[in-house]
Amino acid sequence: MRSTENIVEEYLVAGARLGDRKAIARLAALRGPGLLRHAYRLLGNRDDAQDAMQDAWIEILKGLKGLHDDRAFPAWAYRIVTRRAARIIAANIKRRRHAADVAAVDDVSIAESASAAADAHAVRQAIKTLPPAQAAAISLFYLEDMSVAEVAISLDVPVGTIKTRLMHARTKLNKALKGIPDE
Repeated sequence: MRSTENIVEEYLVAGARLGDRKAIARLAALRGPGLLRHAYRLLGNRDDAQDAMQDAWIEILKGLKGLHDDRAFPAWAYRIVTRRAARIIAANIKRRRHAADVAAVDDVSIAESASAAADAHAVRQAIKTLPPAQAAAISLFYLEDMSVAEVAISLDVPVGTIKTRLMHARTKLNKALKGIPDE
């Protein structure tokens, strides 16, 4: 069953494809923050992530006419951002070393308890220690709530590779987070 947000997004994609500036702006406002977080996770640098996003939105807007299924927009857009980030990484090997710094930019609400905030911080720190490919897969799957198939499309790798990356990432996170009590 599709959510209201998914239906609205599909409507905005259709409007953006027709050149409706309001639809483009609303689509960017709706999907932009998640795409920026994804670029940041891959690049580990806010400036590079913003550069990747700028280039990605240009490609997204130019390529919308070729997108035949509006429901595929999220995975398609994440894939474009992933390719843009890969180009930046390839252009600057030094930044590739820093790509492991893939801290998720999660806003911990004020209402959360101190222990929950500490646990969230511990998880973010543990994700930072993962190799970039595993961090991207685990972040998209859990933090962006994508399916394994959507993650595979977004990262442009086979589904089996995503499953393997998730398995290894879970194992490493489990080892890194031992000692944090489960609630």
